Amino acid sequence: MSSSTLLDNLIESLQVMPGVGPVSATRIAYYLLDRKRQEGLNMAQIIEQSLKNISLCPHCRNYTDEENEPCELCKSDKRRSSGSICVVETPTDVSAIESSSSYSGNYFVLHGHLSPLDGIGPKELGLDVLRSRLENEDVKELILALSQTVEGDVTASYIASMAKKYGITVSRIATGVPLGGDLGSVDGNTLAMSFNYRRNM
Repeated sequence: MSSSTLLDNLIESLQVMPGVGPVSATRIAYYLLDRKRQEGLNMAQIIEQSLKNISLCPHCRNYTDEENEPCELCKSDKRRSSGSICVVETPTDVSAIESSSSYSGNYFVLHGHLSPLDGIGPKELGLDVLRSRLENEDVKELILALSQTVEGDVTASYIASMAKKYGITVSRIATGVPLGGDLGSVDGNTLAMSFNYRRNM
């Protein structure tokens, strides 16, 4: 294999990252080769280890370092407010909420939203795991922190119907979160207000 083919493969591989097109990928590739070879090797090793070992927490579906082991937030469950579960679409949403200090309860991560056309149904979102938690834990409120999109609305309605069968109060954050926006793009103060003024469904 020639060096030019290796370089082409490197540039193409870098484009898997969001927001990185051919021009940006080319700049990154040359930067690593010209100035940061050792750092690039270290990064490649960390990426490989992360992709091989990071898995989903069996309790909340956030990311965890050890397979079938609870994540750091679930390990600190006793120090968190019990009685509520905040349902989010991505682990990034968990990070945003934690950074805002607007919520101190437990989480459940969907890793997406209902989309039958894409083959994403309740099973793919782990809703069987969420249902088990609603059945077996003393959950008083389910907070839906889902995106203000058609898919987010459909997913919220489905989960709300499921939770209400167990007599659980269901609310959804709304104020300050723009239509079509994700929680990661909302500043901490706005996110805190969204939680404080959440509405029942």
